[in-house]
Amino acid sequence: MKIVVIGGTGLIGSQVVTGLRAKGHEAVAAAPSSGVNTLTGEGLAEALAGAQVVVDVANSPSFEDAAALAFFETSGRNLLAAEKTAGVSHHIALSVVGTDRLQAMGYFRAKLLQEKLIVAAGTPYTIVHATQFFEFMGGIAQAGTTADAVRLSTAALQPIASADVAAALVDVALASPVNGMVEIAGPDRRPLADFVGAWLAATGDVRQVVPDPAASYFGIAIDDASLTPGPDARIMPSRFDDWLAQSHVKAEVAA
Repeated sequence: MKIVVIGGTGLIGSQVVTGLRAKGHEAVAAAPSSGVNTLTGEGLAEALAGAQVVVDVANSPSFEDAAALAFFETSGRNLLAAEKTAGVSHHIALSVVGTDRLQAMGYFRAKLLQEKLIVAAGTPYTIVHATQFFEFMGGIAQAGTTADAVRLSTAALQPIASADVAAALVDVALASPVNGMVEIAGPDRRPLADFVGAWLAATGDVRQVVPDPAASYFGIAIDDASLTPGPDARIMPSRFDDWLAQSHVKAEVAA
């Protein structure tokens, strides 16, 4: 089966492509670097010719409100129109657990618009909502850094390894569309500040974490329900502490 992975050269997309090829499928890594640009439409028709499934894991290069909205709206409309022309039978998009609850942030308003475009397009679809990736802990730490500390929310987090996100997307790509949303998350749930503190310690970062119930998350208020999945989420196997213990984590930070 031919499956096109939009954003197929990135963190998640490259792992999805590898996983699909390992199962014997023709997985196409579609990205601007490979001549496929969803913003301009360049290369879309050629990449989608003969494809049964599209997995869209592309992300906006900017989290600024207007830029994110422009990216997801333009990219979404171009991709969905090209899929209809090509006769694609299953559209899969990666989104974020809590998107509908985090509408105070422009990025999540843009993601919700992307989801609405998918629902309205008419192509059978599955939207996969993932919790925050283990690999994002450094970015969360940076966002909370002040002059001499990292001030972070104590709201609950249930993060997931990028490898588990990719594995779940491979499974979804090979299954029937649900015409709805599925959630995926890691097995460990504890305060956001604890996860980031453990990441800092494991990577040799001496910044001090200050747990603060009132601390914002990228500028917006969150609580225990904001970033955590519902009761029907698929729980993936990788544990955060095991991931931290792997030598490649420290190597990636040092690179």
